[in-house]
Amino acid sequence: MLDLVLAILHHLFVFGLFGILFAEFMLVRPGMEPATVRRVAGIDLAFGALAGLVLVVGFARAGMAAKGWAYYSHNGFFWAKVAVFLVIGLLSAPPTIAFIRWRRAGLSPTDAQVAGVRRFIHAEVALFALLPAFAAAMARGYGQF
Repeated sequence: MLDLVLAILHHLFVFGLFGILFAEFMLVRPGMEPATVRRVAGIDLAFGALAGLVLVVGFARAGMAAKGWAYYSHNGFFWAKVAVFLVIGLLSAPPTIAFIRWRRAGLSPTDAQVAGVRRFIHAEVALFALLPAFAAAMARGYGQF
């Protein structure tokens, strides 16, 4: 039963994380008003919290669920998935810093500032697509070493 609960939570958190990332993708546009900046900053806070939950539940699942740590720790796709997730986390830092600065300033960001942040968000979205591919390969036993 623990395996099922952890799997459900992990999947819900990952889908939620993608939903939040997609919301940022849609909201961060040229001509952002201060109200939109505040909304995006709040959404971004939820992104960080949910990312933490994904990691905690994911590693709990790897360590305590049906397949166990021995299965995951010797799987290249597991480690690729973790690495991509961490890269996405690193790519999310510059937008987070920008959202905080923009919110504190209480002004609309320039189009150039928005374009710079959107590049990071685009990269996050593109890399996010690798996560389910790596998960599917891993779940089927590919990548064992």
